[in-house]
Amino acid sequence: MSDDTSRTSEEHLAENDNADNPESASPTDGGEPTKKKKRRRRGRRRKAGASENGAPDAVDETPTGEADEAVEERRESPKPAKRKRELKPVDATDPDLFDQEIGWEQMGLKGPALEGLKAAGFKKPTFIQSMLIPRALTGRDVLGQAKTGTGKTAAFGLPLIQMVTPGDPFQALILAPTRELATQIGDEIRSLGKFTDLAVVPVYGGQSIRIQADKLSKKPEIIVGTPGRIMDMVERRYLSLKQVKFAVLDEVDRMLDIGFRDDIRRILGMCPKERQTMVVSATISPEIEDLARRYMNDPEKIVTAKDSLTVRMVKQYYLPANPWDKRRLLIHLLTHEEPALTVVFCRLKRTVDQVTEKLVDKGIEAYAMHGDMRQAKRESVLSKIKRGGLGVLVASDLASRGLDIEGITHVINYDLPDDPEVYVHRIGRTARAGREGVAWTFVTPEQGKLLTEIENLTNAEIPRLEYPDFEPSERPKNWRDEPTGGRPPVEVRGVNKTARNRLEAAAPPPASKIDEKKLAAKFPGGIVPTKLPGKRMGGKVRTARSNKLGL
Repeated sequence: MSDDTSRTSEEHLAENDNADNPESASPTDGGEPTKKKKRRRRGRRRKAGASENGAPDAVDETPTGEADEAVEERRESPKPAKRKRELKPVDATDPDLFDQEIGWEQMGLKGPALEGLKAAGFKKPTFIQSMLIPRALTGRDVLGQAKTGTGKTAAFGLPLIQMVTPGDPFQALILAPTRELATQIGDEIRSLGKFTDLAVVPVYGGQSIRIQADKLSKKPEIIVGTPGRIMDMVERRYLSLKQVKFAVLDEVDRMLDIGFRDDIRRILGMCPKERQTMVVSATISPEIEDLARRYMNDPEKIVTAKDSLTVRMVKQYYLPANPWDKRRLLIHLLTHEEPALTVVFCRLKRTVDQVTEKLVDKGIEAYAMHGDMRQAKRESVLSKIKRGGLGVLVASDLASRGLDIEGITHVINYDLPDDPEVYVHRIGRTARAGREGVAWTFVTPEQGKLLTEIENLTNAEIPRLEYPDFEPSERPKNWRDEPTGGRPPVEVRGVNKTARNRLEAAAPPPASKIDEKKLAAKFPGGIVPTKLPGKRMGGKVRTARSNKLGL
């Protein structure tokens, strides 16, 4: 079972009690913490600072809890609005981004689905939309692959809005890898289906099971959720999959990466075989295609190689930086460029908390978001973003596929991801709603090869950006490089380092070193053979069984 369901329902209920009022945990009047609590927080901060240069593991990240209340104490009142950057809207007539030969009505969309499109301001479909929507409306299973930022959610969401029958519960099931992405999918389908009576309910870990059970008791038509929590609700008998007519797997590559393979198989196995299945993803490996086809009925594979809205609309730059200069460079960017809303991506949860605390110390209003935070706190941060009351969000890759919010003008890769695909998902958080965006990436001297791999993937050269007024510093004496993960190599001394396979037969000695008399003595008559015999048995030996069978 996924970690989404590993916590007790009591913990979920406790978290939900504070969801609407995240500051209600303070024990004193006026929301001010006690002096004793302040001392405890200062102690935690000292410990965090002492372990700053420790050796975190890239996979098993050390939990640090939710965004420290200590940071909240030092966070000042809301700052004046920063200077807004004029963003260029996307050109709907661009033939490299949008299909100019077909319209929404020609694809078969009509009624409330078409009205929702017009209300959302969509003019022309992207190529994945123009290819997937008509086939999905015929009821055929579809396996769709398209780059990040090409509108895959609308590609499967619009057919569902048109085909789902109002009043029939649990007709459509959409699986997503993260709770943030599940929430965003639900919001987008509700927005596009605003002229229908369809109910869309997100189901994910971290929120009270009681609240989600109450929503499911109202028999919604469309369910969006993470595989772990979907299985949990099925086992608790709050959700039935026997009525599913439409199953959608979104970002299936990511779901397999984080270990949802078994849950996906169980969920699809519980759904009726007479259903329509759609699988969409940025990448489709042979493993993904094999898994999908096992649970699909003669699916049609759609692959679009057209330009990604993300790559085309995001202005990308890289900034060379030593690891010990990254924080200073980040503060320099945020104080000189003054972006409207920035998302800073870090590789480790520990780094997220440390960077957030440093920004707040410098008077920059910043909030953290990563997997160790309570769901109520994460929802509180997201609500601040949507209200426009947040300048900088420091996040782990948890948010790279889940944030779909207008107004994100800049993405900063504080740590370059090991997987170039993750880079594309990160920068895709900007350039939303048809506007431009900017992506800055910090690259250390050892990461030149990784930067080249990213350029090859995006098919774009990323230019170098330098700030003459930023002066790099010397390597601190107490600086410790962050390990790349795994155990450090151990050097063994005093032994022969010659590599040898102990299962491999020893090589025969050279013929020149074998005494001719000893060699002749091993063969009858002293005649040493120089080639293989003319007639050989070929591995066939008569046995009692072969004689009995007449072979």
